[in-house]
Amino acid sequence: MADTDAAAAEPVRFKSNYAVSRRIEPFYKGGRIQISRDGKFMFCPCGSKVNVLDVETGALLHSLQQEEEEDVTAFVLSPDDEVLLTSSRALLLRQWHWREPRCARAWRALHPLPVATMACDSTATLLATGGCDSTIKVWDMVKHYCTHNLKGSSGVVHLVEFHPDISRLQLFSSSMDYKIRIWDLNSSKCVAVLDGHFSAVTSLAFADGNTLLSSGRDKICMVWDLESRESKRTVPVYETVEAAVLLPEKGDFSQLGVKKQGLHFVTAGSKGILRVWEVASAGCVYSQPVPFAPREEPSERSLCQCLWVPARGELVTVSLEHNVMFYEAQTLQLRKQLAGYNEEVLDVKFLGPGDSHIVVATNSPQLKVFELATSHCQILYGHTETIMALDVFRKGLMFVTCAKDRSIRVWRMGKAGRVVCVAQGLGHAHGVGAVACSRMKESFVVTSSQDCTIKIWNIPESLTSKAKAASISSPETLHARVTEKGHNKDINSVAVSPNDKLLATGSQDRLAKLWSCSDCSLLGVFSGHRRGIWCVQFSPVDQVLATSSADGTLKLWGLRDFSCLKTFEGHDASVLKIIFVSRGAQLLSSGSDGLLKLWTIKTNECVKTLDGHEDKIWGLHSNKQDDMVVTASSDSCITLWQDVTEIEEKEAQAKQEEQIMKEQELSNLLHEHRYLRALGLAISLDRPHTVLTVVKAILKEPEGRKHLEENIVRLRKDQKEAVLAFLVTWNTNSRNCHEAQAVLEILLKHEAPDSLLQFSGIKPAVESLLPYTERHFQRLSRLLQASMFIDFMWQHMRLGDTAQQDNGTL
Repeated sequence: MADTDAAAAEPVRFKSNYAVSRRIEPFYKGGRIQISRDGKFMFCPCGSKVNVLDVETGALLHSLQQEEEEDVTAFVLSPDDEVLLTSSRALLLRQWHWREPRCARAWRALHPLPVATMACDSTATLLATGGCDSTIKVWDMVKHYCTHNLKGSSGVVHLVEFHPDISRLQLFSSSMDYKIRIWDLNSSKCVAVLDGHFSAVTSLAFADGNTLLSSGRDKICMVWDLESRESKRTVPVYETVEAAVLLPEKGDFSQLGVKKQGLHFVTAGSKGILRVWEVASAGCVYSQPVPFAPREEPSERSLCQCLWVPARGELVTVSLEHNVMFYEAQTLQLRKQLAGYNEEVLDVKFLGPGDSHIVVATNSPQLKVFELATSHCQILYGHTETIMALDVFRKGLMFVTCAKDRSIRVWRMGKAGRVVCVAQGLGHAHGVGAVACSRMKESFVVTSSQDCTIKIWNIPESLTSKAKAASISSPETLHARVTEKGHNKDINSVAVSPNDKLLATGSQDRLAKLWSCSDCSLLGVFSGHRRGIWCVQFSPVDQVLATSSADGTLKLWGLRDFSCLKTFEGHDASVLKIIFVSRGAQLLSSGSDGLLKLWTIKTNECVKTLDGHEDKIWGLHSNKQDDMVVTASSDSCITLWQDVTEIEEKEAQAKQEEQIMKEQELSNLLHEHRYLRALGLAISLDRPHTVLTVVKAILKEPEGRKHLEENIVRLRKDQKEAVLAFLVTWNTNSRNCHEAQAVLEILLKHEAPDSLLQFSGIKPAVESLLPYTERHFQRLSRLLQASMFIDFMWQHMRLGDTAQQDNGTL
C-alpha cells in the first residue's frame, strides 16, 4: 500500500516522443536460403533483395537490394563466404561484397529467360547458372567471362551442382524431364544420364567421390554409383521429399536410431517432419514427433528445404509457411525458430512477467510468440480459423485468444517460456471478434461476436494455480456464465474496468455501451460518434471511458452521466486502437493510415505524430513499465517503440549546458584577445552574430586588418566555408558591410579560384554577394560625391570670409 501511495505521489511525467527501437518485419518470402560456413549469417531472398541476418539474434543486418527492383530468382554464396552472387528477373547477374554491402559488378546473364538455379564450385572460381531456357552456362569468376554453354536439358533447369572433387570438372544438373545429367566440362558434353525418378529431382548430395544421393517428389530417394552410373539402392520414403541431407559418418547419432555403420540420411518434405533413413536396409530408423494436432492439415507445414550446418552442429529446415527452424543435429530437438513472414498482423500484446515476449495474431489460425532477446518464435496450434484478437491477464503469464472458428482459448506460459493451451470454450454462433480479460485477478473473460452478443466466461481456479496448471494434460472446457445481446451490429471491441466491476463495448452501430460485470445488465449508452466504433478503453485512474471511431475522432466519456467530456480531432482516417499512457494522463491512438498520435488529455493537444507503418495499425499495446509500446499492422510489420522523452530532455539539457560553457569560454577568449580560438569556437557554435562580434573586436585592435588576415588564413576549409556563408548575411546590412567586405577581400586574396570553386554553397554565395556589394559601392560613391560637394562649398565659404576680412581691414 505504501508503494502505491508513493507511486501516486510522484508527479506524472508526460511523454513527448517515441522512437523505433526494433522492427520485426518480413525477411523471407520463399525460395532457397543459405547459411555461411561459420554458421553466423543467414541469407534469405525477399522479393527484389537478399536479406542478411544474424543467426544468433535473428536481427536483420542489411539487405542487398537490386537497383532495378526486379525479384531475385536465384542466388548462391561462395564456399569461402566472401562473395554472394544473385540473378534477377531483369536477366542480370550481380556479384556482391555482402559484408559491406556493395555490388562489385553486374553483367548480362546471356540467358533469354530468368535464371532458376545457381551453384559455385569448391574453389569459388566457377559459377554455374541453370535457366528457364533449358541451358546451363558456366562462368569464370576470375576472368569474368562465360566458359561453357551446355545444351540438351528439357524444360527449366532447376538444379545444378558441381562435383566436390574439382579435378574431375563435372557438373550435375536436373530439369523438367526428371533426369540427372552429368556434364564433362573438359569436353562440354553430357557424358551420362541418371534415369530413375518419375517426378522432379529436388536435391543432390555427394557421400564421397563415387556415391550420389538424390531425392524427388516421386516419394523416393536414390543412391547412385558414379563409376558404373547405375542405381545402387532405391529408398521409398512415402512422402514428397524436398531435401535429403547425408548424416556425417563421424558423430554420435544413436538417439536418431543410427546403430550401425553405413550411409544414413535425413529427409524433409510434405509431412512437415524430419526422418532418418538407413540406406543398407532402406528403412526409417527415426521419425520426429508430429508438432501439431492430427486434425491440422500437415501440407500447410510442409518442409521445402533442409541444410546441414557443421559449425553449429545443427540441421536447419524451412517450411512453406516461411518459418526457419534450427534443430540440434544429434537429437533433432528444436533449438530455435525464426518466422520469415507474418502476413497481415491483426493483434499484438506484451507477454511474460518482464514483458520479455510478444504474442502475435496474424491472418492465420496459428499464434506466434516471439522472444524479444533472441527472435525465437513459438508457433501455437489450436484454432482452426483466423485468430481475430487476444488479451493478456495482468501478471502476463496467461492470455486469451478468439477466432473465426467461434471459439476462445486460454494459454499459459511456463517457466521456460513454453506456451500451452490450458482451456477452450465454444458458444458463440458466429466468429468471435473481440476479447478482454479481467484486470485484477485471473477470474473471468469477456468476449463479443458477429452474432452481436456478449459472453462472460469464468476461469476455473485450477488454471490460475501454478501447481494445478502444470498437471493439466488436455485443455479444460469453459462455459459461458452470462450471455447478453449487446448491439444491433458487429461488436468491434470490449474492455473491462480496472476494478473488474464494469465492462464496455463498442460496435459498428456507432454506439458504446456500459455494462455490469456481475449480471451483464445495461447501465448506460454513449452516443455521439458519426460512424462505427473500433475501440473502447477504460482510464486506469479516472471514471472515464475512451472511444475511437471510423469518423476519425477520439472521445472521452464520463461514466456517471454518460456525457462526452472531450473530443480529439486530428486523424484523417479511421482510429482503430487507443490506449492510455502516462498513468492515464495521455492517450496513444493508431489509425488506418499507418499513423500513431500521442495526445495530452488536459490540453486536448496532439503532442506527436509517429509514422512507422504503411497500412492499418490493428495492434497497439504498452508494457507494464509504460516505457515501451508495440504496434502491429497490415503491412506485416511489428514495431517496438521506446519512450525517448527523458533521453531527449537530458540531451537538450546537456546541449544547453554545453552552450552556456562555450559562451562563457568565448567571452573569456575575447577578453584575453585570443582571437583565433574565439573565432573557431564561434563558428562551431554556428552563430553568425557572435562571429561578427569577434571580427569587429579584431578590427578595433591596432593593426586589426593584419590580425584579421592572419586569423582567417589559419582557419580550416570547413570553417572558411562557414565564414563565407555568414558574411553573405552580414553583407545584406549596411552596418556590417565593412566587416563582410574585409573578410571577403582576405578570402579572395589567399584562396585560389579553383580552391574557392570547391567551397560548398559558393554559387549561391556569389549570387547573393554581387547585388548587395554593388549597392554598397554605389552608396559609397554617392557619399564620396556628397563629401566632395560639401568640401567644395566649405572651401568657397572660407574664401568669402577671407575676402570680407580683407575688405574690413582696408
